[in-house]
Amino acid sequence: MSRSETVEADSAVYKTLLESTKAIPWKIDWASMTFAYIGPQIEPLLGWSQQSWISANDWAERIHEEDRERVVSFCIAQSQNGIDHEADYRALTADGRYVWIRDVVHVQRNAAGETEALIGFMFDISERKKTEEQLLALQKQLEEYSYKDGLTGINNRRMFDSVLEVEWASAQRTRRPLSLVLLDIDYFKQFNDHYGHIEGDDCLRRVAQTLEQAAARPRDCVARFGGEEFALILPETDGESAKKIAERCRRLIGQLRIPHEQSRVAPLLTLSLGVGTLVPEAEDTPQAFLAEVDRLLYQAKRQGRDRLLHGHCGGGEADSCRA
Repeated sequence: MSRSETVEADSAVYKTLLESTKAIPWKIDWASMTFAYIGPQIEPLLGWSQQSWISANDWAERIHEEDRERVVSFCIAQSQNGIDHEADYRALTADGRYVWIRDVVHVQRNAAGETEALIGFMFDISERKKTEEQLLALQKQLEEYSYKDGLTGINNRRMFDSVLEVEWASAQRTRRPLSLVLLDIDYFKQFNDHYGHIEGDDCLRRVAQTLEQAAARPRDCVARFGGEEFALILPETDGESAKKIAERCRRLIGQLRIPHEQSRVAPLLTLSLGVGTLVPEAEDTPQAFLAEVDRLLYQAKRQGRDRLLHGHCGGGEADSCRA
């Protein structure tokens, strides 16, 4: 066998090997930006015929429009600099769907170090992307669960602590007032004992949903603080506005008209609330602020429940409000 016949036979073997893999081989001439070759596997994967891949523009136009500019700019820049690279993108199919592709590119250079051709393989990574998306969705769901109360669906104590820390720093920086509301459902233990835990759980859910209606601004945080106790963080809210929001909580809960035969203050479900407002100074701490508002809540319960007490923490007298 002559040398030319040997080379031709070897080329045929290499071509057979390339075209029998799932990866799609291709080559682009850099000077003309035209395809010197693309494997026949491209047609069953994307639906575009092997003959339709003429120029690099055909490749670019068959990239999803949301990925196109990013991928094309990146690949051109890397190729111009003679850097091997890879890119993930959504390739459009002939029937309007898309397939996730990973393009692995080798830059072929001449003796002078100039880019001469691009040689690469396209891999179908749709299943891998699908798995990644499922894992990301699961991770997001787990993160949401870690900050959501499982029973009521509102923020839990962990989220409350995180938001309070952030809003505290913001209030110190902007010198804007920060208000906090702590509230208890009056005689909830007796409610549970009388109506049962299923009704008790439903009651907590209804209260949580109602509190979210009362404090509905984007930065307001409504959280289940623990048991039958809830908390509202009200950024950039002065004392009078905080009292109005707290009273709205009481009014909306009253409008639910949830029977509470074992309550010692009313035949319907009621709340006791502590409301605190301050502009935090350097020596103040979130923990001390929380403790002060909790003290106001405790005083509200000692004074007969179904009421709120408000204090300008760090100075000023608490005043009692009752519907």
